[in-house]
Amino acid sequence: MTAVLETDNLCKRYGDVTALDHVSLAVEEGALFGLLGPNGSGKTTMIRLLTGQIRPSGGSARVLGLDAAREGIRVRERVGIIPEQESPPSFLTAMEYLEFVGTIRKVHDIEERAEKWFDLLEFGDKKHVLCKDLSRGTRQKLMFAQAFIHEPSVALIDEPLINLDPIMQDVVKEFLKGYVKSERTVFLSTHSLEVAEEICSSFAILHRGRLLHSGSVSGLMEAGEHLPEFFLSLVRRGRDA
Repeated sequence: MTAVLETDNLCKRYGDVTALDHVSLAVEEGALFGLLGPNGSGKTTMIRLLTGQIRPSGGSARVLGLDAAREGIRVRERVGIIPEQESPPSFLTAMEYLEFVGTIRKVHDIEERAEKWFDLLEFGDKKHVLCKDLSRGTRQKLMFAQAFIHEPSVALIDEPLINLDPIMQDVVKEFLKGYVKSERTVFLSTHSLEVAEEICSSFAILHRGRLLHSGSVSGLMEAGEHLPEFFLSLVRRGRDA
């Protein structure tokens, strides 16, 4: 399989704080990849580096063969992104925001695609409501729709289930599982170990900016391990080291 996301000794420092410490990863085409770690482990920093929003202090990151640091705009043109705690523009309605995204993404049938997302995520009654007046859950639905509306070959999504009720979480999980069946790739950062075990094909664990483990979920379970217990044991050992 082809690696569509790769990091090689990737580092990011903020003054005396090391957010990522020589992390090397490869994510294959068609993977639903889960990036796991406690708060402050470097997950969001990893996504920002992979999408060229910030530059590394050392090492490299490549997405779809592009150098994320030097070709960040091209990377962002080709992928879908749900950033951490990002909200749509307050002065646009939900439909206007998706139309804006469609213009930027050069999607010509944006209205038809938008309607499909309003139906799938069940917020069609909010399409003409200003984003500033949407609930957190509805804003999250809108951010999810904008990340996938152009059907990117790679999507990098940070805590996509946050603020969604259990029924809508199930809808999103089923969508993600189906999305990667056509050789598209999802890079998912989450705190939910149960969700990662349920839907991810492969995963990596970060702690204090260091890579503790990477592998397949099926391989872990074949070894008689469950991801939540494995994660907690590994992170606790990392804290004691």
